[in-house]
Amino acid sequence: MAWSLRSVVPVWVVALIGAVVVGVLAASASLTWLPIVLAVSVLVTMAIQLALQRKEGLVTRMMASIGGALVICAVATGILALV
Repeated sequence: MAWSLRSVVPVWVVALIGAVVVGVLAASASLTWLPIVLAVSVLVTMAIQLALQRKEGLVTRMMASIGGALVICAVATGILALV
């Protein structure tokens, strides 16, 4: 479980920081930039998983990373749509 958290949480942090940056700098164009934040999160997920070189639990770790990033971007989209 420790490897899972070490590889999942950084992706969530990248997604959260990206969503905050989009909210602060480009709130009017958030529907353009938030998918880019999600795409960067997917790339970070793949880079981290390649760096780990562990086969066991790969799909679970990637699902958790990308799923969490998707939830963060969805919540950010909802908040920015209301603002």
